[in-house]
Amino acid sequence: MTPNNLQEFVSELRKAGELVDVREPVSAKFEITEIADRVMKRTGPALLFHDVKGSDHPLLINAFGSKKRMASALGVEDLNEIGARIEELLGLTKGPGKGLMAKLQLLPRLYEVSKFPPRTVSRGAPCQEVVYRGDEIDLERLPVQTCWPEDGGPFVTLTMVHTQDLENGEKNAGMYRVQRFDKKTAGLHWQRHKTGAAHFEKAKKLGQKLPVAVTLGGDPATIYSASAPLPPGISEFVFAGFLRKEPVKLVKCLTNDLEVPAEAEIVIEGYADPEEPLTLEGPFGDHTGFYSLADYYPAMHVTAVTMRRNAIYPSTIVGRPPMEDAWLGYATERIFLPLAKLTLPEIVNYHLPPEGIFHNLVFVSIDKQYPGHAFKVGAGMLGMGLMSLSKMIVVLDSDVNVEDVSEAWWVTLNNIDPERDIRMMPGPIDVLDHSSRAFSYGSKMIVDATKKWPEEGFTREWPEKIEMSDEIKRLVDEKWERYGIPLD
Repeated sequence: MTPNNLQEFVSELRKAGELVDVREPVSAKFEITEIADRVMKRTGPALLFHDVKGSDHPLLINAFGSKKRMASALGVEDLNEIGARIEELLGLTKGPGKGLMAKLQLLPRLYEVSKFPPRTVSRGAPCQEVVYRGDEIDLERLPVQTCWPEDGGPFVTLTMVHTQDLENGEKNAGMYRVQRFDKKTAGLHWQRHKTGAAHFEKAKKLGQKLPVAVTLGGDPATIYSASAPLPPGISEFVFAGFLRKEPVKLVKCLTNDLEVPAEAEIVIEGYADPEEPLTLEGPFGDHTGFYSLADYYPAMHVTAVTMRRNAIYPSTIVGRPPMEDAWLGYATERIFLPLAKLTLPEIVNYHLPPEGIFHNLVFVSIDKQYPGHAFKVGAGMLGMGLMSLSKMIVVLDSDVNVEDVSEAWWVTLNNIDPERDIRMMPGPIDVLDHSSRAFSYGSKMIVDATKKWPEEGFTREWPEKIEMSDEIKRLVDEKWERYGIPLD
């Protein structure tokens, strides 16, 4: 079972020895970042800071900062379990077998899907136990971190930013950073590829203000869903319901018509006015490990702040990898593998290592079936949603463990002839990429690191990998203690 809210998750982490309660007074300006960075670099525990200077709220960070905690957040022992559920559901796309019994076998899966839509509660939502309006609003009472020395100010990081298409009613919840400007104003950083930016442009076209809500906390599956690269038309709350195996409860905001998770810790309500000039936001020490430059984005005017009693402020930091966000990215990789296989069934596995910042490098193993197959898969992956922002896709044979980065590079650097096996092409690039020739536009690379076939122009003999026989491996395993050689 997934935790119902952040408070439950904290209790579970504490009980499992996965959380440290820090009671020493700390500053949200730089100090928490330095502490958390050291802990994240060694895949250390979650941290709950109880005494953050200038705030009444404890700050939680690194809650998702390990494979174990990420799995626990989503209610599984292994993140691949979720991918297996998706694979089972994708069996529906192949159509039922013939006969009544085959159709009846689909009913349990159809029933599971029917439970996913969120449910709206009319009152009594935990996130509205405390309400601030008008002059009571003060974002400066929240322990918002200023993370790095050159940051443009304090940033709210572990967010769920809610918007709605004012024409068709389509809703979105994305994990965008929010810069606190003052007590009642914040900057909304949604990049041009994001749905929030599209909703803002639609509001501008219609000449209307765009309602916005920023939620902090909630059940961990819902928090994660804001970062997931969902296909168009799939609601974050439906996806979170699928992960939780029960619906997400929503409640209507007090000052606009948006619906937000009822179990959130803190809700910041407001609007963005497209008629206003954009506001300078940033710089920001970003997940690339470099600062993203200051740029102009919409300002959010806060109309209400609601929260739980004794609310916890959830936060994260980004910077030179590995960081906590590496595990959010790893969950996405494992969960969405079946969708990649649905489009390209020859895919065996893929991995986006943290050093590649989620999109700069993709290792993919395939069941190679014909000459040129690697380039076909690489080109196909560049047409898959946000995978289109990838800078380098390295395609390997099915026997390569692409989750072992050392093995993947070893095989790649042995197998490639650069002139023959690398193809360059132009395409869209992540807006945070500082090396591209133009803003959000540059080049990318497909590397064919598979074993080469004669039809691909390789006429020499291809060597086999050096491997010991299974018989000798078993013998040594059985005798190891007798050798007296320590393993550590």
